[in-house]
This record gives sequence, C-alpha cells and structure tokens, in this order.
Amino acid sequence: MRATAAGPARLFSWIGGLLFVLSLVYFVFVYLTAFGAAAGGGRAAPAVVWDVALFTLFALHHSIFARAPIRAWVGRIMAPEVERSVYVWLASALFLVVCAWWRPVPGVAWSAGGISAWLLSAVQVVALWLVIRSAAVLDVWELAGVTRVPTPPAEFKTRGPYGWVRHPIYAGWFLFVFAATPMTMTRLVFAIASCAYLLIAIPLEERTMRAASHGGYERYMAQVRWRLVPGVY
Repeated sequence: MRATAAGPARLFSWIGGLLFVLSLVYFVFVYLTAFGAAAGGGRAAPAVVWDVALFTLFALHHSIFARAPIRAWVGRIMAPEVERSVYVWLASALFLVVCAWWRPVPGVAWSAGGISAWLLSAVQVVALWLVIRSAAVLDVWELAGVTRVPTPPAEFKTRGPYGWVRHPIYAGWFLFVFAATPMTMTRLVFAIASCAYLLIAIPLEERTMRAASHGGYERYMAQVRWRLVPGVY
C-alpha cells in the first residue's frame, strides 16, 4: 500500500526522526555505562563473533539501503516523500538492536586514571560537540528523515567542521569511541567494528556523491582535501 496521505506520511517521518534521536542517545548511554563495565571470565571468541556479525547486519543495511537504486525502489513501493524515513526507521531500529544485544567481551585493553582520564573525558566531550555541530551545519531534519532532500546539492557546504574535513561526524565518532576509559574489550570490539565499517564506507559514499552531484562533490573535494584528519587522511 502506498503511503500517499500527507498526514500519515508526516507522522511516519516524525516518529522515525524521534527513533533516530533515541537510538543515538541510547548508544551514548550504553557506551558510557554498560559497555564500560569489565566483563567476567569466559571465552571471548563467541562474543566477538556474535558482536561482529550483529554489527555487520546493521552495516549491510546502512550501506545497501543508501544506494540510489534501492532508494528509488523504496520510493516506488512506498512513496517518494517517505523514502528517507523508511531508511531512518530501519537503521535506527537495527542500531538499537545492536546496542541492546551487544555481548560483553571479557577483559580490559587499557585503563587510564587521574589527569589522563580527565583528558580522555574531555576528548569525548569535544567529539560529541563535533558531531552535534556538524549535524547542525547540515539539514538535521533531512538526516532524521523528517524532511526530504531527493538529490545531492550542486554545491556542498564548507562552513564550520565541513571546512576542516569532509566527514566531521565520522571524525567525531572515532574520537568518542576510542577516547573511552577504561577501554574494556566490549568497548574495543565495538570501536574497531564501527570504525572499520566507516573506513570502508567513506570511499563508497564519496563515489556515490561524485556520481550524483554533477561535479559538485569534486569541487568540494578540491576545497577540502582531507576526509577525517587534517594533514593525515
């Protein structure tokens, strides 16, 4: 059934946007609390295999459903105005499942105390600021699926963090997940899995943007050279 009624489509989009926010808030909460608790003894391998498989399921959806042909197919099946919302609904629900079903992995990779712990906490605060500030530069409502932007813009914004690197939200993610202390193995497996996915996804995402923006993304790349770390990558 095609969701063509403006009222139901708008409600669907707003609920999806709330689910998007909820999934991110829930992640921050569990990463700072449950993931930071050192797990007891036991075999690490089964938990690691489960966790990596769980995140792979989320990553596959996140990448496959972001491709233009799949988006067009969803728009035909549902309706163009809720295509982004369908993606947000599924991605947010899967991310909640990942966070809720993530299995503790025994062990602690490293732990910092004193001034080092405070500095790492400060890095996490900066990371959250970077993510929020970067999202504010973009259309936050479009990210959450509340409003629809069907095609990439001809020109890309270079304000704020987007003038430093091309993917500041991802840069903030890297800082947040790796600046945790203690770095339990539960956290470390999550950090490695999520950041490895981002490193794989960034070139694919940029290829899609170059193909769809009619030269706009190439001009942005010429203005902002670095993807994640100025002077490095």
